Parts: sequence; C-alpha cells; structure tokens
Amino acid sequence: QLQLVESGGGLVQPGGSLRLSCAASGFGFNFKPIGWFRQAPGKEREGVSCISTVGGRTNYADSVKGRFTISRDNAKNTVYLQMNSLKPEDTAVYYCAACGYGMGLSLSNFDSWGQGTQVTVSS
Repeated sequence: QLQLVESGGGLVQPGGSLRLSCAASGFGFNFKPIGWFRQAPGKEREGVSCISTVGGRTNYADSVKGRFTISRDNAKNTVYLQMNSLKPEDTAVYYCAACGYGMGLSLSNFDSWGQGTQVTVSS
C-alpha cells in the first residue's frame, strides 16, 4: 500500500514562493499518477495538480496555472509542488495523493493522501 508524507509548508508573504515535497513509501509509487489537492478553512477541497507516472503529462487547476509547477523524481520516490507568486487565497492545507490514471482534478480521483502540510500566505 502506498503511503505519502507531505512537507515544506510554512508562512510566506504574498508574492513569495514555497516548494512542497511528497515522499512516498510502500508499493506502487512509480506506477501511479500523483497529485495535490488543498483545503482552505471553510471551503471545499480543491484539486490543484496531477503528474503522470513518468512526468510527461501534467494537469493544473485554472487557479494555479502559470504559478505552480508539479514535478517528480521517481528515483527518490518524491513529488514536488513549486509554488510561485503566492496569493492569500492559496492559504490551505495541501495534501499529496494518488490522482488516478485519467489525471482529472475532481476530488473523487484522489486517494491514499497523507496528513497534509499547512501553507499560509499573509503579510
């Protein structure tokens, strides 16, 4: 079974950058698209991004397109989310999860997520 652990969150000013990491253990990482979703206080969960098994295809929510970049290093069993030009509305707990072979960002496509990492964008 796949286990995922997120890290890299923190407090950053608007316009700043953070890089989240998702470390995987267990079976199946190299065979699964992996992605990120987030949940802000009082809001529904939102699919943010998904990357294919070897990284050749990516998908992004419109709200982060052009600002966030997802990547993976299968040798290190790790997926990254580089977040630039951060906005206060990006404040949320970010979760790493398997995102399904269709790579859709609907929440029903995500499973096996970790405990999450808090990202706070504030001056």
